[in-house]
Order: sequence, then structure tokens, then C-alpha cells
Amino acid sequence: MNRTELRMALRPLAFLDAHAHSPHRYVELSQEPAPKLLVWDPDTVDWIFRSDHSLGHPGSRAMRPVLGSKSLLWTDGPRYAAYRRVLGPPLGTRRLGDYHDLITGIAGRAIDALTPGTVFTLADWTRQVTLKVAATIVLGRADTAVLGQFTAWIDRALASVPRTFAYRLLRGGLPTSSRELDRALVTQARAGVSGPQATLASLLLSDDSPVGAIDDDELRDQIVSLLFAGHETTASATAWTLFWLDRHDDVRHDVLAELSSTSDSGADAKAVPLLQACVQEALRITPPVPAAGNRRLPGDTELLGRRLPAGSVVAPSIYLAHRQPDSFPGPRRFDPARFLGRRQPPQHYLPFGGGARHCLGSQLGQLEVRVIAAALLRRRSLRCIDPHAGVPALRGHAMAPARALRMEVTACHD
Repeated sequence: MNRTELRMALRPLAFLDAHAHSPHRYVELSQEPAPKLLVWDPDTVDWIFRSDHSLGHPGSRAMRPVLGSKSLLWTDGPRYAAYRRVLGPPLGTRRLGDYHDLITGIAGRAIDALTPGTVFTLADWTRQVTLKVAATIVLGRADTAVLGQFTAWIDRALASVPRTFAYRLLRGGLPTSSRELDRALVTQARAGVSGPQATLASLLLSDDSPVGAIDDDELRDQIVSLLFAGHETTASATAWTLFWLDRHDDVRHDVLAELSSTSDSGADAKAVPLLQACVQEALRITPPVPAAGNRRLPGDTELLGRRLPAGSVVAPSIYLAHRQPDSFPGPRRFDPARFLGRRQPPQHYLPFGGGARHCLGSQLGQLEVRVIAAALLRRRSLRCIDPHAGVPALRGHAMAPARALRMEVTACHD
């Protein structure tokens, strides 16, 4: 690990902020064995996404031990395409209504427990809600004991940047899940095949699945990947949306007025355009994932005014792309109006990545954020008791509010 990579690993957000105004709009992280660049130049990001099918996707060295070497997140070629054929339809826009009652039920029960005077850690609360949703969609049920083990393991591996760095430097990698947890997840996944309702696991294991046969090791990697990716980023987006609304009384007042004018739960983005714009702006200013994944160049390529040799790795920086003043004037200002009645170009606004690796659950994730936020805002009045803690904290490759950020319930409106 060279000096640049060390600075990036130890203080990642400070490192990114220090390069935000680079005129080249890229930073070279390493040169050996081939250059690795973090890029936010719009034309280059556009080229990466348009060329994605011909690029390699080596994934993350740090996260491979956590999610598994067979994770679909770094699978390539026909097998990756097969995974997308299985998972794309149930997570697509046409199927969003299938999950409405599930999300409202889980969110409603979590809100029931928030009585006046309750103080809770915002990011932990949103993770508990979204993990139950993800587990039910992936496995068919949310086993409390198993989800507790899963949460404890992820927290141990990713909740602290210094600890994560120490694992990588001193122990050769992040801690893997226990055999007990792996067995429990695989057992639940296979049990769902004969269940009354289709789950993502049962679709993967179906006899006619284009993925074909999946052994327990590969199944474990997919279940862990779907659970992690399916809840961590959505939880962060929900927490950030609620935090930014707490910090902007005028916007929160307008959102509450919008919610009072409709009976929609938040499921229909067109019925709550301001709330949807707030979600999109929260995804811009505090994206749940700061980078859009590594891409390996298969051949020598002219990019960024230089010739990059075959094997070079380029990674679009979501965080820095979203903070360019020529794309988003006053980029550090929370301004949902940027998204009212307008669409931002995908090379400037990329909270869910893009190209062949565009997040399959992007629409479902936004649905969850709107429904959870709408229910909580309608039923409870909240107050952030330590707003200075509203700073980003990395959890692996996800960016969430710091654990010190807490909310107090000041009133119920049931």
C-alpha cells in the first residue's frame, strides 16, 4: 500500500474533499502493477458506463473476504448476466407494488415502539428496519436471532474505519462470517424454495433458473451480498433524508404539508414530488456509496488525456461527481429544488452507479426511503439532539451518518 492509498484508507472523506477541486477530475491512487484512478470527469464517467459490457469488474480487495469471492457484485460475463436475468424482474419497477405492504408493516411496527421521550440512534434504527425488509424479500422471513448475528458481524468488520484498516493491515483482511451464521442463512434460503411465496433465494435456486446449479458456498455469498447491499445503502439514504429534513425547517414544513394533502403512503413518487426530491438530494449530497465500483481496462485506452495501459483500473467517484459546482451550484447546500421537475444527467448524478452494474434495487430502495420517511414524519415529531454528529462515517464502501447522531421523539400523532 503506497502513501496515497494509505491516506485514502485512513481518512477517506478528507482525502476526497482535498481533491474535489482538481482541474483534472481524477486522482491516481497507485501505479503498480497498473495505474488505478479515481475519476469524476463527466465525459470519462459517461464513457465508462457506455463501455461497461466490455470492461472487467475486479471488485474490492477489502470486501471480498466479507461478501465472498463468488459474490455477484464481482462476477463477470455470462454468469453475471444470468444473475441479472433472475433478479432484475422481481426488483424492477413493475413489481414494486408487491413490497408495499411488507415495507409499511415493518416500518409501522418500528414506529410504534418510538414513544415520546425515546432517544434513538438514527442510523441503527433505519438499518434495523431495512434489514428486516431485505431479509424477508431475500429469504422469506426475518429470523431475529440470525439477523442479530449478521448485524454484529457487519458492525465488527465495518463500523469503524480505524478498526477496518487494522484488520486489513495486521490480520490480512476483514473478519469473515461464522460457520454458524453461514449455515443458518443457507438453510433458510433453501427452505424458502418450498415456501408459499417466491423469494429472491428461491428464484436463484429454481430448477429453471438461468444461473444453473448453485452450491452452498456460492449461495452463501449471494445471500450475504443481497442482504448487505439490499439494506445498508437504503438505511443510509433514509437516515440522511431524515437528518437533512431535521436541519431545514422550511423544507420539512413543506414536506409535511405535501403529506397532509395526500393519502398516498409515499409509494407513488408522483404523489409526493417534494419528498422524492428530498430523497434525491440526500442521495446527492451524502451518497450511500462514495464510489461506483472498479472497472479494469481490457486494452490500452486513451482516457483523461493520457494513454492507460491494459489492466488499468478506473473507478467513478460518486462523492466527487456530486460535489462539482458546475453541475450542482452550491454543492454543499441541501437544495431539493435541483430535482423538482428535472432530471440530472447520469454522468453528473450517479447515486446507484451506472452502466452494466447499475444497482438492480435502485427503485425499490427509493420506494423504501419514501415510505419509511413518510410514515415516520406523519406519526412522530422528531428532534436531532446532537446535529454536529451529522457527519458521514464510512462502513466498508458505504457512507452512513455517524453513530453519535441521535433523534428524540417529541410527540406522537397517532
